[in-house]
Amino acid sequence: MKSPMDIGPYWKNIVDSLRDGLLVVDVRGRIVAANPAAEKITGYTAEELTGRTCRILNCTGCKFIGKGPEDKWCKLFAMGVSRDKKCLMTKKDRTTVHIIKSATVLKNRSGLIIGAVETLTDISQVIRQQREIRDLRQAYHVDDGFLGILGKSAVMLNLFDLIENVADSEAPVMISGESGTGKELVARAVHEAGPRKEKPFIKVNCAALNENLLESELFGHVRGAFTGADRIRIGRFEAAHEGTVLLDEIGDIPLSTQVRLLRVLEEKKIERVGDHRSIPIDVRIISATNKNLEELVLNGKFREDLFFRINVFPILCPRLAKRVEDIPMIVQHFIRQNSNRSEKKILGVTPEAMEKLMAYAWPGNVRELRNAIEYAFVLCTGGSIDVEHLPARISAPALPDVLPETRPQISENGRESLLAALRRTGWNQTEAARILGVSRVTVWKRMKKYGIRRGEG
Repeated sequence: MKSPMDIGPYWKNIVDSLRDGLLVVDVRGRIVAANPAAEKITGYTAEELTGRTCRILNCTGCKFIGKGPEDKWCKLFAMGVSRDKKCLMTKKDRTTVHIIKSATVLKNRSGLIIGAVETLTDISQVIRQQREIRDLRQAYHVDDGFLGILGKSAVMLNLFDLIENVADSEAPVMISGESGTGKELVARAVHEAGPRKEKPFIKVNCAALNENLLESELFGHVRGAFTGADRIRIGRFEAAHEGTVLLDEIGDIPLSTQVRLLRVLEEKKIERVGDHRSIPIDVRIISATNKNLEELVLNGKFREDLFFRINVFPILCPRLAKRVEDIPMIVQHFIRQNSNRSEKKILGVTPEAMEKLMAYAWPGNVRELRNAIEYAFVLCTGGSIDVEHLPARISAPALPDVLPETRPQISENGRESLLAALRRTGWNQTEAARILGVSRVTVWKRMKKYGIRRGEG
């Protein structure tokens, strides 16, 4: 029985009363309507949104696969529907907001697609509460660090925020940084903080395998695919289904493998080596490298389309020299680790030894620091690690990088010499200490004594 009530005239009132945001777009992605809740979530007025492409919101959940409506440029138009996807959306003031997005295409009476409607649910409050709970846990377990990563410096707290922000999305992550800065730890933290944490985390070292072995590792192979392939073997992508794959040292992947990898990332399907059957996969991709991929792209050694596909959310792991204040915490952590493996009762380091550790430049980053503590455990019989137990490169006086006659001396020229060294190094206290042949702590004390502020002069 047909209802006697005609709700046609009330559709706008109904849509405007929704607590969730609602956007209507045409087949080219241009916004044609937005309700008040969408205005509140995005920070734009309906007038500012109307006529502009939905890309203005820079949503991490969007997948662009073509150039025009006939190419089904957006994954939504190719699939017809998108359900409950966690995303990060950029507001008008350039801040980000956590949302859950659902969408479906709109068709006319002839069955032709004429646009799409998207609903946006703001979950920022839920995310904020989750972070508060996580912060409380960290407050009572400070030494445990953040998902296995140690640090309390400003750069590390910023890194932790980035990890939390991207963990709840499906955006591909590119982790860059020098060797020994903990890129694998960051990748694992992104996995552990996200919705896939109960699923596999699979690492592939792209630099350790030649081209044929790498493709077999990534995609698997069938029996007889090559000499020695006497059985079917699943690849890392299949093994990580519904989980995360870390492509470590991705800058070393051969160009031919890059083509196959790009196809896998776009189609979400793999083909085992020697087989032509497609196998659907659902994995999150995290890449890591200590190389400059943009430079490799310019030199034709890395595909530009693959670079943009994996570099959606870049994360930089800071050098240890950029977070010197974290060294005491990391040192104590390594001392506990070594103490648990040995029978030596070593409780810490002397102030003199810590001064040396904090003044050293650490070109090998955290990995070099770990090795230095292991070295000290060999020489130290108990008590505290002293300067004499440290490797010579750390315990020896810093060598100047200028000639003796031009090297500024704090003792002779005082304030002006210190200022000259700081200006020369861009106010890097560690480098200034190396030039002056003193410790970083000494530079800091002299700055305090002379009343020198960063950027003076």
